[in-house]
Amino acid sequence: MSERTRIEVNLLLPTVLDMRDACVERLADLLKAKGGVEAAHLVDNGENESVQFCIHFDPEQISMGEVRELAIRAGAELEQRYGHLLLNTEPMHGHRARTVELRARGIVGVLEAAVSPAGVVRIEFDRPVVTEEAIQAELRKEGVRIRQESKQAASVESGKVEGKAAKEADDHEHGGWFGEPTELVFAAICGGLLLVGWLLPMIFDVSSWLPWSFYVAAYFFGGFFTFREAFENIRAYRLEIDLLMLVAAIGAATLGEWAEGALLLFLFSLGHSLEHYAMGRAKRAIEALAELAPPTALVRRDGRPAELPVEQLQLGDVVIVKPNERIPADGFVLKGESSVNQAPITGESVPVDKRAVDDPGQAATNPDRLGAEYRTFAGTINGGGALEIQVTKLSSESTLARVVQMVNEAETQKSPTQRFTDKLERIFVPAVIAFAVLLLFAWTVIDEPFRDSFYRAMAVLVAASPCALAISTPSAVLSGVARAARGGVLVKGGGPLENLGRLGAIAFDKTGTLTEGNPRLTDVVTVDGRSEEELLRVAIAVEKLSDHPLAAAVVNGGQERLKSDSNLQAHDVQSITGRGVKATIDGQAVYIGKDSLFGEIAGPSLPDSLRKSTEDLKAGGRTTMIVRYGDTYLGVLGLMDTPRSAAKDVVRRLKELGIKRMIMLSGDNQQVA
Repeated sequence: MSERTRIEVNLLLPTVLDMRDACVERLADLLKAKGGVEAAHLVDNGENESVQFCIHFDPEQISMGEVRELAIRAGAELEQRYGHLLLNTEPMHGHRARTVELRARGIVGVLEAAVSPAGVVRIEFDRPVVTEEAIQAELRKEGVRIRQESKQAASVESGKVEGKAAKEADDHEHGGWFGEPTELVFAAICGGLLLVGWLLPMIFDVSSWLPWSFYVAAYFFGGFFTFREAFENIRAYRLEIDLLMLVAAIGAATLGEWAEGALLLFLFSLGHSLEHYAMGRAKRAIEALAELAPPTALVRRDGRPAELPVEQLQLGDVVIVKPNERIPADGFVLKGESSVNQAPITGESVPVDKRAVDDPGQAATNPDRLGAEYRTFAGTINGGGALEIQVTKLSSESTLARVVQMVNEAETQKSPTQRFTDKLERIFVPAVIAFAVLLLFAWTVIDEPFRDSFYRAMAVLVAASPCALAISTPSAVLSGVARAARGGVLVKGGGPLENLGRLGAIAFDKTGTLTEGNPRLTDVVTVDGRSEEELLRVAIAVEKLSDHPLAAAVVNGGQERLKSDSNLQAHDVQSITGRGVKATIDGQAVYIGKDSLFGEIAGPSLPDSLRKSTEDLKAGGRTTMIVRYGDTYLGVLGLMDTPRSAAKDVVRRLKELGIKRMIMLSGDNQQVA
């Protein structure tokens, strides 16, 4: 009878983030070819667990330890042979991205390449055949300007090292005189010149050379980038749509139709420039995600703190995080207690209390198995307590860095329509040019002068200029992405946009999407005849002096209910991290916190009625805070992240549009969600 064992994929293939990568299939094939191994496949354990390899084996032929050793060795062999390179470049329009992609695939040793118009180049290559440096050198020969490189996994912070001046220099170098939006400026100038040239003879009695001069200038501005791209394609022995549009414009000029030619170039350049601008915005959105992580960290080395760039952090380093600062690295808590806002990474609406591990040595051996109360993530926000954190992942391997890289890789996926138009262009462009050449020599077989054959060939080129093919897809994508952005939805490109039209199911992030994203006071339950007003006044007086993230919700919600502020004064506020807060009012101790707190401190135990009320609130998804004044329990407060007012209507309308299944994603526990 066969047995099974599971191993996390990131342990076997640490540089592979996309489970559709060819190396995953190669690893499965390698394992299945070994004696005693019957099957190997991926298992996804859900959003909170890593993807694992499930290996079925015959225990009579091979032991579990040998299987694991075999898998680790096979993964190491693949990692040693196959490299994965992720490069960030300047944004480019779709045709330029396709040209770069084809040139990259043509490099000897490159197995797969994908290029996004947003400026993301993903390459898989054979290490014994070609090096990363050689690949980058070949891309630079093609005019690709690399902003940031990642040898294995892109560091979140590396994109910020260049600084603002370097980025502006790169934008200027790529775009031209006006920086990144130069293409758009050129297209606008082309349109303006075309309009002036067209209106002049209609309004004024001017010589024909004056509007002609405006058309010639429009040709320059509208055809500048088109000519440059066509030239690059000809160098690569490719006939792309850029060349056809350029030849069509020249053909229109030879027929004396300068306005029509300028209009072709204006429409084409406008479509490309808008696409390039949209991709630049998408690029900046990804860079904004990377900004969640701080650029530096306070590190304790040789017994003294030193501030270092986060990319210089090493495994085992101890970083010091002050109150209300962003955490710089993935790791676990060595010293200190605090509440951490993990919503930017995990989506949890309520801050998570953190405390130190009991055995740092054991925690370091398998940090991914630690509980949520010990683990920290780069980019999350520390609360009111100072923490010392031992680094368990390099900045390039943190959870945030992997999210950024996966988003970058998703940018390289094309929609079915984009793939279809790419294929059609490869057939259409050579066919039109070949047909025009045949018509050019029609005078040799029919009785007409060469001039007539030439005009006919040029007319065919102009008539066949594929404005719809060249502009419709980028324009449709741009329009859809822009419309979604105005509604607060970020669409990463044509592929995801087109898939929206075929959806049968949709998943929503809960925190900040279906909900407001901020906890609110929703329930006030008193006990033993105590008044709600007394409970709220005591709670407000204490929480006004607390820096806990939930304190503001209690104060604001309590004041709304009372229609006034508390007239009580609290003193000596002390945070009991992970459990609650202690203070003094009129000489009596006040405790506010979880029910577990009151089992640890001196005083009367929780009344059964209060315990039941607390459990009922928890079952309803509330975060609970029990209030005790002196030896008297006043009641319990319930807080939760409330749904957005428009959420119900959105869900209803999606059902009307044919979405059959809706899923809610949340970092909260099931009851809270």
